[in-house]
This record gives sequence, structure tokens and C-alpha cells, in this order.
Amino acid sequence: MSKHLVIVESPAKAKTIEKYLGKDFQVLASYGHVRDLIPKEGAVDPEHDFAMKYEVIERNQKHVLAISKALKTSDTLYLATDPDREGEAISWHLYELLNEKKLLKDKPVHRVVFHEITKKAVTEAIAHPEQLAINLINAQQARRALDYLVGFNLSPLLWKKIRRGLSAGRVQSPALRLIVERELEIEAFKTREYWTINAALTADGQPFKAKLIQFNDEKISQFSITDQERAEQTKQTLLDAADGQLLVTKLEQKQQKRHPAPPFITSTLQQEASRKLGFTTKRTMMVAQQLYEGIDIGGETEGLISYMRTDSVNLSEEAVQDIRAYIGENYGHDNVPKEPRLFKTKSKNAQEAHEAIRPTSIRRVPAAIKNHLTAEQFKLYELIWKRTIACQMIHATLNRIAVDLSCANGKHVFRATGSSIAIPGFMTVYLEGKDDSNEGEGDDKESFLPRMQEGRPVPLSDILTDQHFTEPPPRYGEASLVKALEEYGIGRPSTYATIISTLQNREYVTLEGKRFYPTDVGRIVNRFLTEHFTKYVDYDFTANLEDELDAVSRGEKDWIPLMRDFWNPFTSLITDKEASVQRKDITQEAIDEKCPECGKPLSIRLGRNGRFIGCTNYPECSYTRNLGDDGGGAEAADVVEGRVCPECSSPLVLKAGKYGKFIGCSGYPKCRHIEPLEKPLDTHVECPQCKTGSLLKRKSRNGKIFYSCSGYPKCDYALWNAPIKESCPACDWPILTVKTTKRNGAEKVCPQKDCKYATPYEGDPADADGPK
Repeated sequence: MSKHLVIVESPAKAKTIEKYLGKDFQVLASYGHVRDLIPKEGAVDPEHDFAMKYEVIERNQKHVLAISKALKTSDTLYLATDPDREGEAISWHLYELLNEKKLLKDKPVHRVVFHEITKKAVTEAIAHPEQLAINLINAQQARRALDYLVGFNLSPLLWKKIRRGLSAGRVQSPALRLIVERELEIEAFKTREYWTINAALTADGQPFKAKLIQFNDEKISQFSITDQERAEQTKQTLLDAADGQLLVTKLEQKQQKRHPAPPFITSTLQQEASRKLGFTTKRTMMVAQQLYEGIDIGGETEGLISYMRTDSVNLSEEAVQDIRAYIGENYGHDNVPKEPRLFKTKSKNAQEAHEAIRPTSIRRVPAAIKNHLTAEQFKLYELIWKRTIACQMIHATLNRIAVDLSCANGKHVFRATGSSIAIPGFMTVYLEGKDDSNEGEGDDKESFLPRMQEGRPVPLSDILTDQHFTEPPPRYGEASLVKALEEYGIGRPSTYATIISTLQNREYVTLEGKRFYPTDVGRIVNRFLTEHFTKYVDYDFTANLEDELDAVSRGEKDWIPLMRDFWNPFTSLITDKEASVQRKDITQEAIDEKCPECGKPLSIRLGRNGRFIGCTNYPECSYTRNLGDDGGGAEAADVVEGRVCPECSSPLVLKAGKYGKFIGCSGYPKCRHIEPLEKPLDTHVECPQCKTGSLLKRKSRNGKIFYSCSGYPKCDYALWNAPIKESCPACDWPILTVKTTKRNGAEKVCPQKDCKYATPYEGDPADADGPK
């Protein structure tokens, strides 16, 4: 008979922990949450202090029964779910369920918390049990109730006023606003032309450039030179004044320190994995979960990283000492700072009892365990390991050099800057990435200047003029969106991946080229919310509400008054908008143009396939046209230059349909020729079926990538996985494919059903599509 029953969330975690605790312990998994609010109106009752009605989640019913059965033969119950609000809530729901079943009676119930799954951490937690944290539970209940009340009251309003099937969320709506506002900013952006002027010079046998910063004793700003004529005039003046050389008038050299980034927290891990590994937030958290729960490394299952949902940059004293010792042994003692590095969290509500994300043992070097990890696991573990090492190393020392070169007695001045690494310090191991950088890395690309002396001339090779145009702010990618959510205080570390997934699943945004674009429906929903529920999508309001929930978790606030303060004005506004707002106020946007058929005003409207321009006199007048057309027919539409319809020779034009933009014949409906907007990418892999066509990368109607023969419809050969030019060593089929799974990572596999050939793929799966 088992004396002790331990409950965790996942079977992988249960398997690892059971090995550490021995035969007197049985460890079972709850498989996540066991209860949730009933999925219908009335689950939260504002009239009775927001009482909540829960039910067992159907898919986890069997796991609850297994836990109940095991508890009957156990003396003690240990609730060992994750060390955050979600984990506390799972433990509480289990406790409530088992108590209702009268299975606890006189049995002691303990809450145990560990931040890494190692034998030492688990056994210490069991030896020092705690109680359920009621404040954390109340905060989680309040958060869940708020999300329910917003969803169940605002979503039906969206159905009535915009379109059936829509929904709104407490934290997703401000996140959508961020993406839409950035898109509107890009659309409103006015491009400006400007020119830069550089001197091409050579000193000590080394060519370099210097930028013009002063002309005719006046400082040069970004828009000092805005056209080619002025640029050429300036160039000629400088060439005449320089007469083949510039004089070094000022030379400054100084050293600059660069400090390492703090160890990872959830948001920075998601950002860096997006920048450096191309991982989505969801993928990052999935792989991190695997590393945390335990990996079999040579017959021994061990959690490789500490808990990955955290907003604290703290490291345990024991971990810091081990890291410092490792650095001294492997990188030299001169790379170990005199005192351990301490970092301060940016989040005012960070749970400082938690640790940052780090390897459970810094001595578990990535290369040593690579064979036991999938490609994704290895990449993420190596990223965490390097960042952790670097955060406890000495700063990097850079030599910065700035040189001013002039002509015409100092009337015209150029400046050249450069740097070199004097002492690499932490940069030996790791350098933080940056958003929207062409390199995808930090400033590790240092420029070097040749030796020069003040008062000495430098030969001038040429004056270079370069035309530029200002660019709008970049659209959000996953890394920059997570950063913005964190800065605005929208959501918490554990919710970022869910926020992004929800926006995509609701089809409010699309991810194209790793950038978020709002859909037409997303724009309309955002417009409705910002115009009529302004307060509830306000960034400060959302952040302040998160702060209040954090105050509940610390026991500084009662959750029920907080709920009342939110609910009373919110429900009044719902009632008011239901009566005062008409559907056409939201789905139609007036434009200053008359209908060419009936003379009534035109408006931008939302249809089944997105936004279009239509007559406000509908249904009496059925005039419509695509958004972007100016009413002049094929000539005024977005004509595809140099192309005519292969079937009827009419101009081809850009069109918008249910599945996005495409190219169609302007002679529609007489001619129905259509073709994709993007030409399918040729993988240059010969079709193994017809041996005449090549396999093309295409996109299905629901956006899923597949590969099919260029000879379609004559040849119908198709694959879901990227093909590569290698024959199968087992069955001699002419091609292999690259298949990526959670369990095995990226593998080269034979596409033939009867052949089981599979071997690890060493390259980047993203490169398997052929030439870019």
C-alpha cells in the first residue's frame, strides 16, 4: 500500500518525480486543470458575491477518478503542481473536488513547491511542505471570473453588431489594439526623401568611410539634403574644397563597458528564441516545458532547466556559486567578477521567491547531452545555458574611436566612428539579440578604423551620395509584440503565448513573413471596442487591473470589491451599447464619394470576404467594388503590369476573396480565370511520379503548406513535408522529405507509406524548401 500520494500536472513530470521519491510514494498526473466554470451563462453570479459554478472537465474525468481511487489507499496527499497562480489553482480545485467526495477526512494535505525537477529540489520540498496560498487562489479566481464576464457579455454584443462567431477578451483586445494601431500608423506614414553624403578615404592602406556632419559651418541633419540636385551640388563643393584630401582635426579614443543581459525570464526567453531560433512563443514554451519536466539522458531522467514561467531575474546563491566556479575553471578566473552579479527585475509585481530560467546544473554542458535531445530541445537549452553563463561573467570592454576630418579650414566636417573589442568578457559566450535588426544579433559586428594622427592629411578617394527614404515603424513580430505586452503590463508571463494564439485562432490577425497583419474583421472589432468600450481596451486600465489582481495575490486587496468595481460600470455600458449602437455604425464607414449608379453615398462595408465599397442604398442599389478601386474599371483597379489573361486577353487585376488576395481576370464573370498572388516556390526537386515536373511549394485554402507537382492536374503527386534531392537508402525512392515532430525533432524520412526509413536531419528545417 502506498503511504503518500503526490499530484502533479503532467505524466512526464510524474514519471521523473516518482523516481526520486521511492516506493512509499505514488505520483499521478492531473493532466492540467481538473475543473472549470460551466460553459454557459450563470457560471459567475454577480448578485451573490460572484459565486462560481464549476464542473469537472470532461477529458480529465478519468484522471480525477484515478486520483480518487489512489487516495483511498494513501495516508497523505501532496499537491505538487506548478509554482505559480495556475498551479495553485489546480491544487485548490483538486482539494475542493476530493473534499466534496469526502476522501480527505482525517488525511493530511500538503502543498509542495519546487522550481526545478531535480532530486534535491523535490526531496527538500517534500520535507518542508506548506499550505495552499488562499491569496493566490483568490487572485486566480478573480482573473478567471473577469475573463468569463467579459467574454460572455461582450462576445454576444459582437455577434449582434458585427458578425456571428466573434468574441472579445480582457487581455486579447488591448493586444489586438496594439497591432491595428501599428498598421494604421504604417498606412498613414508619409515617406520622405533624404540624402546622405560620405567621404571614401584610405589611411594606412585601409579604406573606410566618414559621414558629412557639417557643411558651410552648419550642422547636417537628416533632412538637410532632400533631393539629388542639392546632393550633387554639395558633392562638387566638397570635392573642390578638399582637393584630394581631408585633414584629421580631432581624434578621440575612449573605453566603454558593456554589461551582460540578466538571466532569462519568460518574456525575454520568448523574445530571444524568436529572434535567434525563429521559434513562436507557443513553440518556445512547449520545448521549455519538456526541458523542465525531464529528459532521459543516458538512463537517468532529469529536469534540465528551472521553472520556465517566471518574471524574476534572481538566481539562487548556490547556483551563482556553481556558475562562478565553472567560469573560472573553463574561461579563466579573470573572467569572474569580484562580486556575483545581481539583477533587478523590471516588473514591480515579480514574484521574487522564484528564480530566473537557468540550467539545473551549469555543468551539464549542451554539447555533452546533445545526443539525448531533439534539435529544438538542444537549441533552446544551449540558448538558456549560454545566457546563464554570460550573466555572471565580467563586462566587455570596447575601444571606441571617433575621428573628425575636415576641409576648407573647418567649414566642412566629416566624422568616422569605429570600435574594437579590448576585453571580450561575457561576449565570449553570448550576446543578446535585437528586434528588427538585419543581423538578428546585437552589435557584435564592430567596425575598425585605421591608425590616424591629428593634424595629418588623409587621402580622399571620392565623395559618395546616397538616396534614402524614411520608413514607417515595423509591424510587430512575436518578439516585439511580447516586449510591448510586457512594457504595457498587458497580461502576465504565462499568458503571452495564449494571447498571440487566440488572436490568430479568431482570425483577427495573420502572421506573414513573421509579422502580424490585422485582418478586416480584426480592424472592425478593434474599431468597435476602441470607440464604444474605450476604457476596457485602454493600456493603462488593463495594466492597472493586472496590478490590482497582483495586490489580491499578495493579500493587500479583497477580490470581491475589485470585481464589483469592474462589473457595475461594465454591465451598464453593455446595456447602453446594445440599445444605442446599430450594426451599420460599426460595419460601415462613410467615404466622401457618391454611387455612380444612383447618386447615394458610398461606404466601406464588411462582407463575407472582407471589406469592400458598396452603396448605402442597398438593397435598392447593388453597386459594389473592391476596396482600393476608384471606380474606373480595370484601368483604375490594381492592374498586374505586363500581364493579360491567358484565356481571353483581358487585363489581369488584383482581387480579394475569402482566402485573401489573388489575381483574376478583369472580364469576370464572362471569364473566370484566376491564379495565386504569389508564384509557388520551385524546390527544384524532380517529381518522383511523372519525372517531368518539379515539386512546388504551395499554400492550401486554410493556409497550410504542401508540395505538389508542377504538372498538375496531369500529375497529382503531393506531399505535406518538404522534399529533398536524396534517394531513400532503404527502398530507392527518388526523394526523401524533412519531417519535424515534437518527439523526434527534424528527421529525413521516406515518403513511401510502406518504407519506415528515418534518420536525424542535421540542417535547419526551414532551409529544406529549396532556394529562397
